Amino acid sequence: MLKNIPSLISPELMKILMEMGHGDEIIIADGNYPAHSQGVKVVRADGHDVATMLGVILDFFPLDTYSEHPIALMEVVKGDTTIPVIWETYKEIIVEKGYDLEVIENIDRFDFYDRSKKTFAILATSDKALYANILLKKGVV
Repeated sequence: MLKNIPSLISPELMKILMEMGHGDEIIIADGNYPAHSQGVKVVRADGHDVATMLGVILDFFPLDTYSEHPIALMEVVKGDTTIPVIWETYKEIIVEKGYDLEVIENIDRFDFYDRSKKTFAILATSDKALYANILLKKGVV
């Protein structure tokens, strides 16, 4: 065992976060996300939600300060009346971790899927919130 590593960070997830390099991306996905069909590594975080995992990961994970938007959210599909209230929680976490909200961009659903095929990994949660997927680009220490 190691000290000061939250139990939410599985050995597999810690390994993935440590293997990632500058500019690599990871998605923390909700339970509806087609994680296993994207063709990249998938690590499971069943029983956990995206916001909790985001907060824990940002304790270890530096965002890419050389990128204008090191965080991406899947924007609401045109015609969908869903209001992703979870985004407010994400914003609170991001600010709490010392980042400005300008680091966030919203991208089209299918562009998000295309980008996910190039990510280093996807962390699949069982979050039931709609539009809860979030992409993080790793920076340097």
